[in-house]
Amino acid sequence: MPLKLRVTVVIPCRDDADFLASCLAALGAQTRAPDRILVVDNASTDASAEVARSGGADVVTEHAVGVWPAAARGYDEALGSADVIARVDADSRPHPDWIARIVRAFVEDPHLGVVTGGAEFYDGGRLANYFGARWYIGGGTYWIRKLTGVPLVFGSNFAMRASVWRRVRDRVDRANPGIHDDLDLTIRLRPSDGVRYDPELRMPISARPFASPLALGQRIWKVVPTFAASWPEGSRWHRRPGRSGSEEAGEAWEPGDEEIGFLDA
Repeated sequence: MPLKLRVTVVIPCRDDADFLASCLAALGAQTRAPDRILVVDNASTDASAEVARSGGADVVTEHAVGVWPAAARGYDEALGSADVIARVDADSRPHPDWIARIVRAFVEDPHLGVVTGGAEFYDGGRLANYFGARWYIGGGTYWIRKLTGVPLVFGSNFAMRASVWRRVRDRVDRANPGIHDDLDLTIRLRPSDGVRYDPELRMPISARPFASPLALGQRIWKVVPTFAASWPEGSRWHRRPGRSGSEEAGEAWEPGDEEIGFLDA
């Protein structure tokens, strides 16, 4: 099967030089190499930009501090060079077949707009790793799908067609550093965008979100302002089939379609 889609990998990065070096090494070992790697230096004070360039990545700078401003800057920059925009974080260490799986998924299904997967935590204790993969990410995937009709687009492990970003780039709250960028993106998507959760598309990431109860609590609490920023678009009633902005005419979706359980994520 010809794999001709152009893939740009976007990596928002702020003061994460050591993690970034490992991430770029993993991307350099892909069985299907990305066509471009784009690191968005988010006002770093360490050697992140130098590490990115030495690892073969292009570097753009976003001075507005925050994951959403940095990620959106990267997606915008990728539009000129990509059919598919893939996203990882600096602490991601993609498996060697990550890009190949993504490209194959888009080649096989022309209606697929976004593909996302789960997480594996590589530097925490056994309990933290299990909790993170099964309940933090898995639970988020389950409940967000219940609320929005599409699976959570996990920011450390997803890819979208450039056409999807063109549609939503002016709808997301991209300048807001106080919300979850991936959840905000998910809320702006609709079932007709062709969003798929692939349980085999897993991403090793750092367990540092679980370094303390406070850090974990802050991440969970950010769900509230994220939904508030998208109100009423993010509300369940607003996303019912047949309402403007929820789905295209003629399509139907039922709340129980393609359920994802906690242990499947």
